[in-house]
Amino acid sequence: MPIGVFARRTGLTSSALRFYADSGLLSPAEVDPVSGYRYYGPDQLARATALRQLREIAMPLAEVETVLDAGADEAARLLDEHVARIVEDAASARQKAAVVKAALGGDVPGLLIATLKGPVLADAVEQVLTATAQEPGMPVLAGLHIEVSREAIALTATDRYRLSTRTLVPAPPAEQTWAGTVDGDDLRAAVATVRRSAVIRVEAVPYGIRLRMPEREDRYCRLLAEDFPDHRSMLASLGEVGTRATVPKELLLRALEELPGAHVELYVSERGVNVRTPDGEQPGIPLPADVTGEALRIRFETTTLYPAVSTAVGPDVMVDLRGHDQPVTIRSADRGDLTTLAMPVGPDHSARRPRRP
Repeated sequence: MPIGVFARRTGLTSSALRFYADSGLLSPAEVDPVSGYRYYGPDQLARATALRQLREIAMPLAEVETVLDAGADEAARLLDEHVARIVEDAASARQKAAVVKAALGGDVPGLLIATLKGPVLADAVEQVLTATAQEPGMPVLAGLHIEVSREAIALTATDRYRLSTRTLVPAPPAEQTWAGTVDGDDLRAAVATVRRSAVIRVEAVPYGIRLRMPEREDRYCRLLAEDFPDHRSMLASLGEVGTRATVPKELLLRALEELPGAHVELYVSERGVNVRTPDGEQPGIPLPADVTGEALRIRFETTTLYPAVSTAVGPDVMVDLRGHDQPVTIRSADRGDLTTLAMPVGPDHSARRPRRP
């Protein structure tokens, strides 16, 4: 086929094809000796498409040639290494940009908003960030919302199907009230350093927050400009709890791991909690539980329920149910400072979202 037709079918421009031919990456199947016109064969479409895709992820030409000529396993390894470098470079660039932005504010000192123990803050951030999501058009769902009052610091995240919140008590009490949504990726990158620091001073600076640690380099985390969802109104509008079950955490997690499929059903009754597949084809897994209230069947996506249970603190989880189509509250039976809301699914497995307040 002529170069123009081949270009349209592969998404490459004619000039790019000429460049790749001169580079030896993709030579034409035939060149007319009189006119110099270049022609390509159908069997070259796959290589040309892969070449375009590799260049779209900024892979250098030398590496592109190696990947195209490698076997499947070796090509996969090279791709993973390339992506890992990109992610590392992006994280480094974000951190440096945050430092520059903070420096643009001149010598204005950061506003101290909290002083916390490093390991406690690191655990809280990791637990709550499990409820974030990378969703195009809604970058705020990838962030951690922080609300500071004199009495407590509330960390909250939501992907619209889960909502996790944990409350920390600063020592000493915070002197300022403050609220903002911090980039989740920046916080994840800082967690390891935060965990190794005895005390963290959290300061508000232009465009972000600064985590100050004795004998360690400061870490900067960006603020997201979008408004965080009105989670407080949603929490205030929750109905009354009709059924409550206290279940051993590890047994519940093991049951969720053993059952096949993407969905799971909980049957909560005075006998305990039975974890089973919604279609009933697999035998249920009975779990001991302390149950009060009416018997209830409720279904979840495993990817929604499992993280909500796994991040709970302590050996037991308390599950508060309001109905088969209402948000379920999951919290530690003996420590209520970490709370997660999980949305169930309907009989057709369509995910339910909380009604907007």
